[in-house]
Amino acid sequence: MADIKDKLERLKKEREARSRSKSQLVKDTWKEIQKAEDLSVKDKLENLISLPRQEKPSEPKTPPFEPLEREPLQFFENPYSLDFKYGKVTISSGLEIKGDILTCLSKESAFENLDLSTALFIDLETTGLSGGAGVVAFLVGLGFYRDDKFHVDQFFLGELADEERMIQELGQFFSQMNFQSVVTYNGKCFDIPLLETRFILHKQPFILSELPHLDFLFPARSLWKHKYESCRLSHLAHEVVEAGRSEDIPSAEIPWRYFQYLNTGNFELIEPILYHNQEDILSLLGVIIVGSFIFSDEKEEKLTNAMDLYGAGRVMENIGEAEKSVHFFKRALKRGLSDELSLAAKKKISYHFKKNKEWKSAVSLWKEMTSSDTQSKDLLLSFKELAMYLEHKEKKYEEARKIAEEGYVLSIDFSSYYEKDFTHRRERLKRKIQGQKEKK
Repeated sequence: MADIKDKLERLKKEREARSRSKSQLVKDTWKEIQKAEDLSVKDKLENLISLPRQEKPSEPKTPPFEPLEREPLQFFENPYSLDFKYGKVTISSGLEIKGDILTCLSKESAFENLDLSTALFIDLETTGLSGGAGVVAFLVGLGFYRDDKFHVDQFFLGELADEERMIQELGQFFSQMNFQSVVTYNGKCFDIPLLETRFILHKQPFILSELPHLDFLFPARSLWKHKYESCRLSHLAHEVVEAGRSEDIPSAEIPWRYFQYLNTGNFELIEPILYHNQEDILSLLGVIIVGSFIFSDEKEEKLTNAMDLYGAGRVMENIGEAEKSVHFFKRALKRGLSDELSLAAKKKISYHFKKNKEWKSAVSLWKEMTSSDTQSKDLLLSFKELAMYLEHKEKKYEEARKIAEEGYVLSIDFSSYYEKDFTHRRERLKRKIQGQKEKK
């Protein structure tokens, strides 16, 4: 696919050159106008404004485009050596990811005895972006490790009428390669159901639906949603993997390009799509490598980013691994989190202590949280939990009332839920305090 990358780079340079030539013309003209000492500033500016606009360059006199004769179904192979670096990761690092980490990321115990050496990475380019029975996958990108390389193979459907043949060849490919798992990004909601629908339509068995499936979109959100403005794969590839992928075409443009190709036969419309699809598969592998290393004991000591550790805690929390989630939240707090995330981490740890009736540790955290200057629902929750503990466990009604009073003041015009809660709590505690006085 080097020729595609070269073309994209050449087009980019041509656009930059055209932009520079326009600005240079203005600079040169202004320099000449400045030499005229007898002109006022107003006259000079009027001369500059009257500069004739560059005419649109005439179309090169080339013979009309004649499409090359191509097979209706095309197959592209793109092998990468294991020492190939994509952004800051080395392709071979994917083979180091252990089954227990894949299990955590996927929530599927079947990954326990697997690794990525037998996994199939899938990314589709389709005739529509929303799915549905009428949407066809015209480009099927497949990534996998084989023979000391990472391969990105692509099945391209040049004519819609040949879809059945493509489905049959894909089915044979899946069977022959004997993949043990599937890896996607939003594939549980889009890629796999769509592909399965096309297989069913053509009465072909779809063996991939029986395999354990790691859809990395979900752990990616847990890991990085609090850190980055977007969890789109291309954005994470840039931020997490530091891959300089060129987003030459937006995803929304891909169906239009394909239909234009069907009308014209101009394969230059398709070349950026092949590149885009290839980059998506490499990006998926890259973000999984970086994400998995956060959980790796031997890698963890090198991490300095508390937000990544917080994300790892969220992943563990989502799969019910409370002890491991607390481990990561504590490490994140030591590395230094923002006030808002610090409150969130302490809340999660305190709930673990509360569940295990480790009241001393829980109360200590709630007291720490109440001293925060950050207004948030987690802050209000700490006042509520502390007031509940003092009321029901210690029977210290006056102390509980004071805590509830502070929580009430902070909740006004911020949270109607907590405002109502603290209002009822204060009234109840006042009655209990009055009852104590009457008994004396």
